[in-house]
Amino acid sequence: MTDRTPPTGRNLWLGLAGFLALSVAVLSLGGAVTAPAIEVWYQGLAKPSWTPPDWLFGPVWTALYLTMAVAAWLVWRRWGWQGARCALTLYLVQLGLNFLWSPAFFGLRDPLLGMIVIVPLWLAAAATTVAFFRKQALAGWLFVPYLAWASYATGLNAAILALN
Repeated sequence: MTDRTPPTGRNLWLGLAGFLALSVAVLSLGGAVTAPAIEVWYQGLAKPSWTPPDWLFGPVWTALYLTMAVAAWLVWRRWGWQGARCALTLYLVQLGLNFLWSPAFFGLRDPLLGMIVIVPLWLAAAATTVAFFRKQALAGWLFVPYLAWASYATGLNAAILALN
């Protein structure tokens, strides 16, 4: 049996605040790198017909980062760090790769480097989804939209690479 040391009391809400703060930090830093490249570089790229409008990315990523944070918090709340070490480590790995993708693709304006980052990002997101389902079904379901969007983003990155 796994050593379960779930948090209690006030630590529950501090944990939620921590997961949300981490997600907002990654979202904000990624956005700070992405925004300047949209008008100057991204607009000039050849993109597939199924590329969403630019205005959609901000709201989608915001919602996804918030649901990812809640999913991680639910796993942590139920199992604690010790009981969910693998699942939460996968979460942090995929979050780190997500953080690296914006500087790779937008910051360095390099779709190939973006592809090199997004493939392991997708693998880590898929592994996190499975690990979360094993720990708590609701957390797994909360991660599914992120995995779907990461799949879409991987295809979009590949298409932009091929077209440019």
